[in-house]
Amino acid sequence: MLFFVQAFLSYGRARAIGKALAVLLLLAPPALAQPKAIMAFGDSLTAGYGLMDHEGLVPQLRGWLAENGQDIRVIQAGVSGDTTAGGLARIDWSLTPDVGGVIVTLGGNDMLRGIDPAVSRANLHGIFQIVRDRGLALMVVGVPAPTNYGPEYRDAFQAMYPELAKEFDAVYFPNLFSGLGQGTPADLQPFFQDDGIHPNATGVGMIVQELGPKVLELIGRMQAR
Repeated sequence: MLFFVQAFLSYGRARAIGKALAVLLLLAPPALAQPKAIMAFGDSLTAGYGLMDHEGLVPQLRGWLAENGQDIRVIQAGVSGDTTAGGLARIDWSLTPDVGGVIVTLGGNDMLRGIDPAVSRANLHGIFQIVRDRGLALMVVGVPAPTNYGPEYRDAFQAMYPELAKEFDAVYFPNLFSGLGQGTPADLQPFFQDDGIHPNATGVGMIVQELGPKVLELIGRMQAR
């Protein structure tokens, strides 16, 4: 008989403790959600071609954001040699659930191959549409075009970035290389690798200093969604 009494009392205590824990869980404030990550989506300029792991655009941008009070992940999704067509082919499966904002820097390889700007525009439009359909914040980074293919090609190529950024209400950064300052190619050569196309670690750092405030604007849009 004593055994059953003790068992009953133990059961009662367990139920009381269980109810108390349930009340505490109901009264506790909700856990803070982890901030969404930013995906840097682009080509070799994003991937950090020719640089040590810590010298590329993404790791230097992570450091700049941390210095400016933003503890947020930046995912490296740059593929060297990628075109806008390649980006369109991989954007859908690249957008993992933890991504809240996307920085798109594509078009440089299209320009180097002389691809029709209308084709590049259509590909970028498709990428941006997928990003928007996912409800994600978007940042568009423009890439300057030289006059190798003539002024009409250059104008059409460079016009697609601001026009698409406006259409998709994106944060817009007109020229990835603007942080390097003004001057002739010879003046800017100290900030590039030997190929004259890809920035060196110093050049990337200068780019990040200019790009960073726009990324903060992107983060603000992510947090407002």
